[in-house]
Amino acid sequence: MLWLTGIGCLIVGIAIGYFLVGRINTAPNKVTELEQKLQDLQRNHAQYRDEVSDHFSTTAELVQQMTDSYKDVYQHLASGAQDLCSTDVASKLLPANNENVFGAAAQDEDDDLQAPKDYAPRQNPNQTGALAEDFGLEKAKEQE
Repeated sequence: MLWLTGIGCLIVGIAIGYFLVGRINTAPNKVTELEQKLQDLQRNHAQYRDEVSDHFSTTAELVQQMTDSYKDVYQHLASGAQDLCSTDVASKLLPANNENVFGAAAQDEDDDLQAPKDYAPRQNPNQTGALAEDFGLEKAKEQE
């Protein structure tokens, strides 16, 4: 009986081993498949990144060309206004020097701008601010 139990356990062990080996052998195929998918995704991502870079490079070139064309049209209009109109009218319509429009003068105006404040500035240093505890109480006392 002991021999039969040992042989039975051996057969069951071989069957379980055969089943587990079949499962384990499929794992390298899945790993290879997943590695291939990962490489494909990395290649697609690199290609997409290159396409985005090319798109923005082309866009920058086209915007530069558009700016240059706009400057040429502006200069043509300015010279035409100077040739065809009186001096006073031409200087009012279009200044001949395009630096006034495209150059440093336009940038200087931006430098003078300040961000909006979220509070009202004080008229004098002795004035209380809107967050003071007694703000507006003097007006209320005067009205009573």
